Amino acid sequence: MKNIIDFIKDSTDCWHTAAEVSAVLDSAGFERLSEGGGRKLKNGGRYYVVRNMSSVIAFKIPSGKPERYMIAAAHGESPSFKIKAVPELADKNYIKLNVEAYGGMSLSSWLDRPLSVSGRVVIDNGESLNVRLVNIDRDSLIIPSLAIHLGRGAKNSSELNICRDMPPMYALSESEAGIMSEVADVLGEEEKSIIGCDLMLYNREEGRIWGRNNEFISAPRLDDLQCVYALLKGFIESEESRDTVQTLCIFDNEEVGSGTRQGAKSDFLSSVLLRISNCFGIDYAGHMQRLNSSFLVSADNAHAIHPNRADAYDSENYPRIGGGVVIKYNAAQRYTTDAVSEAIFKKICRRAGVPYQVYANKSDIAGGSTLGNLAAEKTCVSSVDIGLAQLAMHSAYETAGNEDTSYMINAVKEFYNTRLSIINDEIRV
Repeated sequence: MKNIIDFIKDSTDCWHTAAEVSAVLDSAGFERLSEGGGRKLKNGGRYYVVRNMSSVIAFKIPSGKPERYMIAAAHGESPSFKIKAVPELADKNYIKLNVEAYGGMSLSSWLDRPLSVSGRVVIDNGESLNVRLVNIDRDSLIIPSLAIHLGRGAKNSSELNICRDMPPMYALSESEAGIMSEVADVLGEEEKSIIGCDLMLYNREEGRIWGRNNEFISAPRLDDLQCVYALLKGFIESEESRDTVQTLCIFDNEEVGSGTRQGAKSDFLSSVLLRISNCFGIDYAGHMQRLNSSFLVSADNAHAIHPNRADAYDSENYPRIGGGVVIKYNAAQRYTTDAVSEAIFKKICRRAGVPYQVYANKSDIAGGSTLGNLAAEKTCVSSVDIGLAQLAMHSAYETAGNEDTSYMINAVKEFYNTRLSIINDEIRV
């Protein structure tokens, strides 16, 4: 498996993330299934399913009859700019791209950085439509800031207007070829054959390990690719079970609410789990009984204490970079952690020898939500929200702890090797 820096570098958008996850699963002996197929599952088998080319659910069938599902979930996309259907803005000086925001973005962090374009396109070859991934793998765009001498520097995102300030510069106005022509060239196709596209901007700067003791990692898209990488590695390396279906979910569209057919709020997870039960002769009542002893870990990064702005955090409930896995709490249930799921996950971390810490929003800040409460709408299991501590969340370039990735991997391996039983008020872990 690639190291985390290379994994993030190649996961430029949600579709490339799903492709990277799929490639790792392929190399580990997993069999890809069609969601519309009816293939028989085998004890000891390894399988995965992809929806919309952007969400992946992988699972290991135990050697015996399934008695529970241990599920870990993260999201594979990050805030970025999406190119509109009519992709270019032209004036007498420059050709610019016409973009809109995907997710909540720190706009100022995108200024003056080398950018490029990746995503997927649909090719009409006459007899059928073919969907292909594309990456213009070169420094091809920049969003220039306005010089401070001209009266307005890029002080913060609230002063920037996405229509006025954020269209990326692509070429001088006299250029005869546009962005779709370059996309076609990369694919070796004619431009007129492209009849559909989902194209995103991405930051070309590579990740790096740094700090006095190499304690930090900085990269684009750490939220949430750091968790995707750790969950995937922990899932692959976990021991096989005799009665637990070990399940990994990488969802799309978390940054825009998950309310899509490939998001955590969809039926993707619930339908996969039900079909697994059906393959082993477990009826609906038996399936629901098994969900009662199942568990979901929702992994999405958390806000590390800032070196210069501690006033933005709760005075006690904050995590630090390098402090281990973060357990996240919210009274309004934007995070699903409760006393039971907290205790279960702490016990798992202690067994793995992994440090853990806590996060809760400052009480006068609403904060965001993530996957756990949305997935639970369709899949009724006990769940905990966790993450890794990071700075500059939703920036084009983010910072987290280097060693924390390993902590998460080890916690996830122990999680998948845990046999959980919940009967009334008695919990056996």
